[in-house]
Order: sequence, then C-alpha cells, then structure tokens
Amino acid sequence: MKFARLTKEQFEELHQEFINFLATQSITAQEWEDLKRNKPETAEQELDVFSDLVWYGVLNKVEYLEHISPNQIHLFQCQPKYMRLIAIKIEANTADLTTKEGFQWLRDNLLSDDVQFYNSKKDFTEDKHLDIFKLIQQGANITKGDLFQYFENLIKR
Repeated sequence: MKFARLTKEQFEELHQEFINFLATQSITAQEWEDLKRNKPETAEQELDVFSDLVWYGVLNKVEYLEHISPNQIHLFQCQPKYMRLIAIKIEANTADLTTKEGFQWLRDNLLSDDVQFYNSKKDFTEDKHLDIFKLIQQGANITKGDLFQYFENLIKR
C-alpha cells in the first residue's frame, strides 16, 4: 500500500464504489464474503488496492493545502512540477491563529513587526502524490485556495 488504508467510515461512504471496484476484479458479493472468511490476507490486499486508488484520485485533484497552527500558517499551491508556499509566522504568544480572534488579530496587524511572511517554491520529488499525502498526514487540509490567494495578493502589492 502506497498511502493509507481508508477508515471504516470512509469505506462505508464509498460502499458503492467499492462494489464497483470488486466487480472490475470479477469478484462477486458471494466471492467477497468467501475471501473475507477463508483468505483474509487477500481481502486485506483488495482493501489496500482500493484505498490507494481512492487516495490517488483525491491527491491528483489537490490544488491547495493549508496547515494552521497557533503561531504559523503554511499555505501551499500545488503546480504540476512544484509547490509554492506562503508562510506566515507570528511571535509566540502574540495570538492563536487557530481561533477566530487570533485570525482577526492577524488581519488587523499584518504590518506589525510581530508578523513575518515567507514565500518560496519547492520542486516535487519524483512522487508528487506522496509529497502531498505526507503534508496531509502532518495536518494539512485540502482547500479551495481562498486563503492562499488572499495572501498572494497582499504579497504582490
């Protein structure tokens, strides 16, 4: 398995897609039940293959990621060959960016010496999807990019 096995809840949400996946493998419902009972390792492999297919489909569509911690924001824009990063760091204990109040503080104090901006670009390794997956595992969330675009426009000025 390249990424991670889907959770039970995710499998339940993707129940129909999993049935279709089994059908493409020419595995009927009866055969699936038999596999789970008599060849659990084979059933586990099918779950892993399906999980990787789902993750690959999701990761292939990712354009923006963001990771917000109490005193830092990391905003990523995924391009075909590289990733752009806009990072905002505030002095510790100035505000908690994970709260509504902390984010409002940031908006009100963008030009403060307590706020530092960083802008960089990094090439993906040979496995773009795994690079993105690792960021998600570290706490990044897939977004539509509104926050990235907001700060990108500020930096351009």
